[in-house]
Amino acid sequence: MIPDKVPNENVFHGSMDLKKEAHIPSFEKYKEMYVNSIENPDAFWGAVAKDFFWKTKPTGQFLDYNFDVTKGEIFIKCMEGASTNISYNLLDRNVYEKKLGDKIAFFWEGNEPGDELTVTYRELLKKVCQFANVLKSQGVKKGDRVSIYMPMVVELVVAMLACVRIGAVHSIVFAGFSAGSLCERILDSQCSLLITADGFYRGDKLINLKVIADEALQKCRDKGFPIQRCIMLKHVSSKPVEIVGAHSPPAKRSCPDLQEKQTGKVKKTRPLLQQVPWNPEVDLCWHTLMHGASDECEPEWCESEDPLFILYTSGSTGRPKGVLHTVSGYMLYCAATFKMVFDHQSDDVYWCTADIGWITGHSYITYGPLANGATSVLFEGLPTYPDVSRLWEIVDKYHVTKFYTAPTAIRLLMKFGVEPVQKYKRESLKILGTVGEPINPEAWQWYYNVVGEKRCPIVDTFWQTETGGHVLTPLPAATPMKPGSATFPFFGVIPAILNESGEELEGPSEGYLVFKQPWPGLMRTVYGNHQRFETTYFKKFPGYYVTGDGCRRDEDGYYWITGRIDDMLNVSGHLLSTAEVESALVEHKAVAEAAVVGRPHPVKGESLYCFVTLTNGVTYNQNLEAELKKQVREKIGAIATLDYIQNAPGLPKTRSGKIMRRLLRKIASNEKDLGDISTLADSTVVEQLFQERCSTAM
Repeated sequence: MIPDKVPNENVFHGSMDLKKEAHIPSFEKYKEMYVNSIENPDAFWGAVAKDFFWKTKPTGQFLDYNFDVTKGEIFIKCMEGASTNISYNLLDRNVYEKKLGDKIAFFWEGNEPGDELTVTYRELLKKVCQFANVLKSQGVKKGDRVSIYMPMVVELVVAMLACVRIGAVHSIVFAGFSAGSLCERILDSQCSLLITADGFYRGDKLINLKVIADEALQKCRDKGFPIQRCIMLKHVSSKPVEIVGAHSPPAKRSCPDLQEKQTGKVKKTRPLLQQVPWNPEVDLCWHTLMHGASDECEPEWCESEDPLFILYTSGSTGRPKGVLHTVSGYMLYCAATFKMVFDHQSDDVYWCTADIGWITGHSYITYGPLANGATSVLFEGLPTYPDVSRLWEIVDKYHVTKFYTAPTAIRLLMKFGVEPVQKYKRESLKILGTVGEPINPEAWQWYYNVVGEKRCPIVDTFWQTETGGHVLTPLPAATPMKPGSATFPFFGVIPAILNESGEELEGPSEGYLVFKQPWPGLMRTVYGNHQRFETTYFKKFPGYYVTGDGCRRDEDGYYWITGRIDDMLNVSGHLLSTAEVESALVEHKAVAEAAVVGRPHPVKGESLYCFVTLTNGVTYNQNLEAELKKQVREKIGAIATLDYIQNAPGLPKTRSGKIMRRLLRKIASNEKDLGDISTLADSTVVEQLFQERCSTAM
């Protein structure tokens, strides 16, 4: 499985200085530890667990599971009998046991340069306890679901850890999603309370988040599910929020809280929100509630397999899946992967540029770094605002040592050349990382040569919302790197490549990427729909967890991710369901049928190319195109921006009526080699679609 030797030619190695203090200093050490993690998982993960506090100890084997649907219900259990609290392990343990109370947990960098604050572990613990008491005062209890719809502010971390402290289950929705998407997720998880903010800036664009949240809550009411409480953080409003209602006596308060800690260098170049919608029967002000809350809160001790959070990811049916992670296994896996993949050292300043609304932000902004007592940068802004040097300015400002970003961002910044990067020294950088999608070798080389100046290894990590943490990844001091390859499995992970018949392929091969046994951080179910969990991930190949990704293994044993196999698109590192986009399109009265495929994009990786068949009598024009783009954005969110829409009088179908998406992908990319079209019902449809391709896509 893991090769005895790795090549010395055509690979890149970590520096000798890095190897001197690395947790895993060589490939030989990696292989030794990997074999131990597979052959003795109880001992391997038990050693990781010793670094955490357990209210009660486990009573059975470390991992118990069934991956074979033919042998009964699929299940994964970790450390049964143990109980703990993640908030306690991330905060109390660091403050009181490890004496890290005065260590900075987060440098917060706002959208505007100079908009900044620092938060220590002691301060974060107090704020989390305060907000945990706020949640309890609103009737939130263990097992309740809480929806969080916030920008990248420290209070987002406070909100999620406050939920964890009282045993509530958080469901964070990315602040770029639409009201419809937020409503859908609230309904599916039956959330009892929503936490949001008044608004935020993305570059120079003001997002009125409270307006979107209110629209979502109205949609919930229209569907018979009224949420009684919405807590709003005042982030960009120009005036105090007026609080009126039975649960909050009339008052006008400014909202200082964490924002009092700003340095005074804030450069506000744009007007703030002048008005914020307010419903006194539902809305409560974060700052007013925090003002009288105690900063002491006893943690709720949770069983290992109690639910921790729900995070929605796109599903091939068009309905998002509520991926459910549980307490102990997720905590251990995040902590272990963060420590070893980024080779975390106590003096590091770590920066992951992702949004906490995605799994990367859950695992590698909040849970993994805090579990290791790390200092992190929390960034609200954009890599290109106010100029394309922003990332490197922040790297120098905070002396960032470990930097983790998306290939999309790298490809975007490549367009501006090396000068914006070389304006800053970047001497503090030691390790670079990528996440969200496979990185193409050209972008890898630019990242390595220009950003890292040929001295920083790149950890090109493959993982999913479902896996909880890295599953294929280099280790910076141990793994010789091949540009574009995810290299080898993390500890406890056993990959395999299968053909269409479900047979394992040996040696150099290409096929379906699957995993043969669980690791602690693997998801446990789809919230409220365990059958969907089994069908999606285990039915196609019984006995394996099916990732939905294709994979190639080369002659040296390195793994290369080749992309999604199912009806999913990876746009800027975010998975989108083709069915979800198609559903949004056909809701328009002018559209009779729609089909969506991916087309290669130099920055986003994949772009959305849409074929629409119109209802009789409707003419395609620019106004209709604008309406369709707007409808999809409003239904799903800004991430679902349609790049191309092609009028399609007909779609290529088999004789049984199935749309041949393979041919649509060829048309979208203008590739004339169609392969076997013997099952096509009408070949003239393809000819017509080629003739009418979008001129902008040529």
